[in-house]
Amino acid sequence: MSVETIIGAWVATGLTLFIFTFLYKDNPLFKLAENLYVGVSVGYTIVKTYDTVILQLIWKPIVENGEWTLLIPVAIGVLMLTRYVPKAAWLSRYAFAFIVGVGSGLAIPRTISSFILKQIEDTVRGIDNVKEVVNEVQIAGASSYASRGADSLITSNVKARMVNNGKFSPLHVKVITEAGVVYLMGLVDRQEADAAVEVARTTSGVSRVVKAFEYLP
Repeated sequence: MSVETIIGAWVATGLTLFIFTFLYKDNPLFKLAENLYVGVSVGYTIVKTYDTVILQLIWKPIVENGEWTLLIPVAIGVLMLTRYVPKAAWLSRYAFAFIVGVGSGLAIPRTISSFILKQIEDTVRGIDNVKEVVNEVQIAGASSYASRGADSLITSNVKARMVNNGKFSPLHVKVITEAGVVYLMGLVDRQEADAAVEVARTTSGVSRVVKAFEYLP
């Protein structure tokens, strides 16, 4: 065992004993240990924060890697620190407002997806004769006329390409398009489902295909 380790162990033991002397009464030894503990803890925290945050997360990415977008959170952090300067404390309101706004914007959709949409799925699943529920509900704004027109065109193109494909009957597949996402439904077997998906997937303007088929045994 090295000398430095032995000395460190004895110092730690001595300071621990100094702390326990408070059980008898307040005394200079306890004050010494308390001040050393606070001082070393604060110093360690400052040095560690400087190395891990300022150097590793701010200085090096910005200066060495050119990630200048990091200046935005840095500016927000500086504005938050103005809270401790009475004459400039009003600037911190912008930083706190931004953080609260972004936090709310992220939390509200997640809460809706986790609780409300799940409740809707469970409610529908409990209806008589419902065999399966494919939950693809999304939170979005009202679609425009142009978007709905583009979706109708995609649906027509997919249905037209399904005619005379030779692998499945287009009468067995229902096609719905929303925001470029094609939803396929119907009572088919696995081969027919794969063929229908391939037709929809290769149609122009389709961003994603969602299968909601009921498969034949």
